[in-house]
Amino acid sequence: MRYFVLGAGSWGCTIAQMLKENGHEVLLWAHSEEHAQLLNTRKKMPHLPDVNLDVSVTSDISVGRNFDVLVLAVPVQYIRGVLQKIDYDVHVVLNLSKGIEISTGKRVSEIVQEILGSEYAVLSGPSHAEEVALKLPTAVVVAGAMAPEFQKEFSNEYFRVYVHDDVVGIELAGALKNVIAIAAGIVDGLGGWDNAKAALVTRGLYEIAKFSIEFGANPLTFMGLAGIGDLVVTCGSKHSRNRRYGEMIAKGFDPIYLLEASKEIVEGAFTCKAVVENYGDRYDLPIIKEVYEVVYNKKSPIDSIKSLMTRSLKVEMEEVRRWLEKNLKN
Repeated sequence: MRYFVLGAGSWGCTIAQMLKENGHEVLLWAHSEEHAQLLNTRKKMPHLPDVNLDVSVTSDISVGRNFDVLVLAVPVQYIRGVLQKIDYDVHVVLNLSKGIEISTGKRVSEIVQEILGSEYAVLSGPSHAEEVALKLPTAVVVAGAMAPEFQKEFSNEYFRVYVHDDVVGIELAGALKNVIAIAAGIVDGLGGWDNAKAALVTRGLYEIAKFSIEFGANPLTFMGLAGIGDLVVTCGSKHSRNRRYGEMIAKGFDPIYLLEASKEIVEGAFTCKAVVENYGDRYDLPIIKEVYEVVYNKKSPIDSIKSLMTRSLKVEMEEVRRWLEKNLKN
């Protein structure tokens, strides 16, 4: 198939290069002519200057009409504006982006359906671009339209794709893990407390699952690559911009200044805003709400930890256990 990749950041460039090396026709779209010319001239990955980028880059979104698949690798808060530029029919959209739209609380699949009405699939999992570009072993999942076809066309000796059937769960896992990673970075910045970080990651996974089943996700999804897999890598990796952002907050940097000054998109900061401001009054989301308080209301990270530790006592995994008993009893 022919792939038109929207978004010439690190992940878009990496996937475009991989697809070309897998034998497919690929064109990469950049948001400006200046950026497109730079990539066409340098022919290097923007994040890994020693790695070649042999894919042609354009800033003309109209040429996408000549391709079979539109691949989304645009930061989520910009997706609506980019898709509104498309005035032709798109057969299928394959989404690589992870987040929730702040203004509406919508997932990417919902934005795509609203604007394009196209078939939709999502590919996600523990997959830092820095390692995929270097052809280090990586495994992900794909769900939605044409999932078996995408599995075959993306897979190679270093990139393994599994088929899944839970689009909602995979989308929410990919979005919400970035919020938990900010909290993990805060723990790292405060001193790298092993017990605290283990508890945070575990309870964070539960919070993601508990929230997601309200939208029809299967909690078993979060035991796989899109769930625990992506959460572990994002909370622990040196490549994780969300974890690094949390670490810098713990060291005393202003959260909003960091967002404004960063050359990279810290999706977790925008996702926690989207979740809290659209759903916070309906769902119990203690970790996500505390990240929101730290980022947007400048609450002390130490005070946030105290708030989490002194909440009313609970039964572990109660909501997910009820779901499993109801849906898997047979």
